[in-house]
Amino acid sequence: MSLSRIQSVRVAAVLEDCSDQLDILGHTLTVQIARERGTAAAQEKARLAKLRRDCQSISRQVSKLHLELEEKQSLSSLLQVVEDEEQKKKANNTRREEKIKLEKRKETLQRQKEEIKQKTEKLTEIRWLAKDLKHQLNEQSSQIANKNKLMEKNMELQLQQTQRESSETEKLLQDKLELLQNKLTEERRVHEESEKFLQNRHKELQQQLQQWQQHTTQMLQEKEQQLNSVRCKRTVNLDRLMEMKRRFREMEQVVMEDREEQEKLRQQQALATSATKLQAWWRGCMVRRGLGSFKKEEVKKGKKKKEGKKKKKK
Repeated sequence: MSLSRIQSVRVAAVLEDCSDQLDILGHTLTVQIARERGTAAAQEKARLAKLRRDCQSISRQVSKLHLELEEKQSLSSLLQVVEDEEQKKKANNTRREEKIKLEKRKETLQRQKEEIKQKTEKLTEIRWLAKDLKHQLNEQSSQIANKNKLMEKNMELQLQQTQRESSETEKLLQDKLELLQNKLTEERRVHEESEKFLQNRHKELQQQLQQWQQHTTQMLQEKEQQLNSVRCKRTVNLDRLMEMKRRFREMEQVVMEDREEQEKLRQQQALATSATKLQAWWRGCMVRRGLGSFKKEEVKKGKKKKEGKKKKKK
C-alpha cells in the first residue's frame, strides 16, 4: 500500500503524535502503578500493568510504521500487524475456549470423584448393614426355630383338647337335637290343632260377617227412610218458619206503627198540658199586673168605690 509524499508526511506526523501520546500514557500508568499499595490494589495494579504493556507494544508498532513511511512510503507492515493481531486473537480465543473446556472437564471429574467417593462410602455402609442383617437373620432364624417347636407342642396339646371338647359338644348337640325333634313334633301337633281351630273360627266369623252385613244393610235402609222423613219435616218446618217470619214482620210493623201513634199522642198531650200551664201562668201575670182586659175592670171598680164614698159623706 504505497502513498504519496504529502500523504506520507501527514500520516507520519499523526503517527509521531500518537507515539508521543502513548509514551505519556505509559509514563502516567507507571506512576499510577507505583502509587498503588496494599493487597486490595493487586487487581488494579495488574490491570494497569497490562495497559502499560499494550501501550508499549502499540508504541513500537507505531515507530515501525513511522520508519516504514519515511523509508518506503507504504503501510504494508500495518496490514501484517493486523493479520498477526487477528491470528493472536484467534489463538487467544482458542486457548481461552480450551482452558474453559479443561476447567469444565476438571469440574466434571471432580464431581465424578466426589460421587464415586460417596457411592464407595454408601457401599461400605451397605456391606456393614448386610453383615449386621445377616447376624440378625441368624439370630431370628434360631428364635423362629425354637418358636416353631413350641408352637408345634402347643398345637398338639390344643388339638387333643379340641378333640375332647368336640366329643363333649357332639354329645351335647345330640341331646339338643333329640330335644328339638321332640319340640318340633309337639309344635306340629299344636300347629295342626291351632289350624283347625282357626279354620272353624274363620267360618264362624264369615257367618257373623254375613249377618252383620245384612244387619247393616237393613239399618242403612231404615236410616235412609228416617233421613228422607227428616228432610220432608225439615222442608215443612222451613215453610212454617218462613210463614212465621212473615207474620212476625207484619206484627212488628203493626207494633211499630202503634208505638209511633202512642208517641204522637203522648207528645200532643204533653204539648196541650204545656200550653194550658202556659196560658194559666200568662193569665196570672196579666191579672197581677193588670194588663189587657183585667185593667179596665179595675178602673171601673175604682170609680164605683169613689162614688160610694161620696154618697156616704153626703
